[in-house]
Amino acid sequence: MSWNPRYRSSKFRHVFGKPASKENCYDSVPITHSVQDNHFCAVNPYFIAVVTECSCGGAFFVIPLNQTGKLDPHYPRVCGHKGNVLDIKWNPFNDFEIASSSEDTTIKIWDIPKQLLTKNLTACKKELMGHTRRVGLVEWHPTASNILFSSGYDFKEASCTGHRANKVLFLGSLNKLLSTGTSRWNNRQLAVWDQDNLSQPVSETDLDGSSGVLFPFYDADTNMLYVVGKGDGNIRYYEVSADKPHLSYLTEYCSRSPQKGIGVMPKRGLDVTSCEIFRFYKLITTKGLIEPISMIVPRRSESYQEDIYPPTAGARPSLTAQEWLRGMNKEPVMVSLRPCSELLSPQPLLPGRPPSVSTAPSNQTEKVVVEDGRRTFLALEEKVPRQAAAGHRPEEKTSRLTNGFDMECPPPKTENELLQVFYRQQEEIRRLQELLTQREVQAKQLELEVKNSRMSSERF
Repeated sequence: MSWNPRYRSSKFRHVFGKPASKENCYDSVPITHSVQDNHFCAVNPYFIAVVTECSCGGAFFVIPLNQTGKLDPHYPRVCGHKGNVLDIKWNPFNDFEIASSSEDTTIKIWDIPKQLLTKNLTACKKELMGHTRRVGLVEWHPTASNILFSSGYDFKEASCTGHRANKVLFLGSLNKLLSTGTSRWNNRQLAVWDQDNLSQPVSETDLDGSSGVLFPFYDADTNMLYVVGKGDGNIRYYEVSADKPHLSYLTEYCSRSPQKGIGVMPKRGLDVTSCEIFRFYKLITTKGLIEPISMIVPRRSESYQEDIYPPTAGARPSLTAQEWLRGMNKEPVMVSLRPCSELLSPQPLLPGRPPSVSTAPSNQTEKVVVEDGRRTFLALEEKVPRQAAAGHRPEEKTSRLTNGFDMECPPPKTENELLQVFYRQQEEIRRLQELLTQREVQAKQLELEVKNSRMSSERF
């Protein structure tokens, strides 16, 4: 009998990891030495947050994403917990709101200012107290606004027969769960479960005999699973399918530097011009370094690759907290990562701005622009008064700007002042890019409105 190996074709078979250059890393960061099995890092298109060592209580840094290089030893921190910070998570619908949990049994919600921090941030927006022991994990609801989940050490229950699970996640719409843990022989293991029958796993995959906890990350858009081992230097990735064996090994990214924790950039912050489908932020405690690693699909064409960027969950909630508490459930609001594209599903809440930005004045609006193929959100920009639009500009002090710098003001003297000038320049560049792409965006909006109206009419 001849043996015919089963070959499974995949567009992601040749995905490779590309680490950032040294100047594009975050250096001299005092990363926490906590032994908690957490990521210790959270990322969004604006900021990277990382838990740090603190002489008293707990603290974490919030660093602007483009502020790479060496970190100032006196860089301000977000501090206010009486115990070590164990977990941090950005609000998926508000890039300036972050939650933190601590050994002091509390959870704090923080508002991060849009300008640079000039001193330690100690006043939180809200403090949640309900646990009696340390709070190890926090997680925001993926579709409902202002819903936060937490897990503490008050009552933990576990089954130690066979597979001992450490981390669990949903596998999108496959009706499956994936857990990472150890087998009865203490081998690190991946297990896939039917979410309707948790009596035993439907498949198990042994990896190795190392002791570090495995952190799984699932990309529902590409059906790819990334497995990161604490204390390892490699990142394994698999393709997930509904049919057995469910997990198909692709390859792995190898490095000599072990990771303490890791952060993940949301899809809307990726660089689609370089075919980037995932991005990690690796915490290297031995070097005090945060190293971005881009997972890239090799393609010859430089045009937008539709097949590797299907519609993805956007930064708008599809439910309010009250609707979810009443038992409602909706799919996430989908967006396209194609430059100059907009929402692909009807806006479920008030249009114009995310519901979480409630303190903005009525004469401000939030605009979406595209910079270098990367979907970012422009800061609140004031609308032009009608009188100014008609040519009757009110009297005001005019200043000459050169590359975003006010010539009547003294030049920046400190690094923070220089960074503020740099950010003003970036805002000006984004504003000019928005003017250039405004007509195309308006055309896309009209096309999507027609498409949405057709879809709604077909449903009814």
